[in-house]
Amino acid sequence: MNRLSWFNTVSLTLGFAFLYIPMVILVIYSFNESKLVTVWAGFSTKWYGQLLKDQAFLNAAWVTLKVAVMSSTIATVLGTMAAYVMVRSGRFFGRTLFSGMIYAPLVMPEVITGLSLLLLFIGLGLDRGVITIVLAHTTFAMCYVSVVVSSRLVTFDKSLEEAALDLGCTPAEAFRLVTLPIIAPAVVSGWLLAFTLSLDDLVIASFTSGPSSTTLPIKIFSAVRLGVSPEINALSTVMIGIVTIGVIATSLITKSQKVRQQRDEQEAARAQ
Repeated sequence: MNRLSWFNTVSLTLGFAFLYIPMVILVIYSFNESKLVTVWAGFSTKWYGQLLKDQAFLNAAWVTLKVAVMSSTIATVLGTMAAYVMVRSGRFFGRTLFSGMIYAPLVMPEVITGLSLLLLFIGLGLDRGVITIVLAHTTFAMCYVSVVVSSRLVTFDKSLEEAALDLGCTPAEAFRLVTLPIIAPAVVSGWLLAFTLSLDDLVIASFTSGPSSTTLPIKIFSAVRLGVSPEINALSTVMIGIVTIGVIATSLITKSQKVRQQRDEQEAARAQ
């Protein structure tokens, strides 16, 4: 077993310190009694209470969650369809153009994407609101889902689908009963990635949102411009806690599934 060298250990330590020390400081100062975030005046949880009473932040959080769920779901459906076409359809007329249009948002600056979508919505006469944000987030998140699902479909054994077709399944049934369950982890990963990107987006949402559809990143950015308050620290701490719980839960579920799979394989080997 290879051991870490002192250089790798120091580099790893500095890297983690650079990433997580600011978060630790933020969490500590979210319990600060003082309104000044740089002056420690004692332990207090009052800012969490004020956060729960701040209707503007709560409304922004609800809009952000609603937009993230809708946009990630639509992006997952469209991205999976696009990935299936790209991998299974082989060479067809317009494939290069189709592929470029799918992957263009990956390299397109968000300012350009947001501005172009804004001009499109104005040209179509759509009032900016939740619907326009959902459409915008679906546009740039779909390509990420397509990349994730495509990577799984490339390594997928097509003989499983062919066997299902030989046994009487229609192409739709073969996809639903065979292909989709096998690529489900990639589809779920694509949904989670799209959900995270939607939660984190500021630039595109600022172009496509309306007065009654302010997302949480826009609200935080507007509040920070007037000065960082402990209430924002409390909100950030809550978000860090939710992400941490989600990561731990996912890790435990993945580990339990791996253990169950290994146990099933061992039982199958003993049965032989």
